[in-house]
Amino acid sequence: MYIDNILHQGGTHGRQVNEMRCYDFLDNLGVKYFRADHDEADTIAACQDVEKVLGAKICKNLFLTNRQQTEFYLLLMPGEKPFFTKLLSKQIGTARLSFASPQHMQELLGVTPGSVSVLGLMNDNGKRIHLLIDSDLLKEEHFGCHPCLNTSTLKFETEDLIEKILPALSYEPTYVDLPWERTEE
Repeated sequence: MYIDNILHQGGTHGRQVNEMRCYDFLDNLGVKYFRADHDEADTIAACQDVEKVLGAKICKNLFLTNRQQTEFYLLLMPGEKPFFTKLLSKQIGTARLSFASPQHMQELLGVTPGSVSVLGLMNDNGKRIHLLIDSDLLKEEHFGCHPCLNTSTLKFETEDLIEKILPALSYEPTYVDLPWERTEE
């Protein structure tokens, strides 16, 4: 996979509309961010080398729904942490979560699979998505995510995520404590 080893400060012109909206949004908030450009990186495994260039871990972003597909959740968690659906379902008091469809992803977040990001919440005009953040993410100084397109990855301060970005998006997250290992129930 090609990765540009030069870390760029800020966005750049001439990118896709969805990506440019992310840069404009962050710039308007005064959020300082760095960008690494690369080939498509649509999994956490594909992002491991990008993390080295960024000097930050990249967040795992899971777009989930309930069985009836009436409630939608964006879960942000450490990339290397395993995901146990049943344990999250129990914490948030909902039955049987599964991955939401690419159609719902496009409709609600304006992104395709592999490009899901907290920044996609700017496209959720109806505020239909519940934001879930694993509390372990708050331990990291920096936050890494795609700018709604998986050919670039951004790094900014976790503090900016919580204090500037989420309030600007009008999202109040629900914090969850997901285990690193499967626990007995």
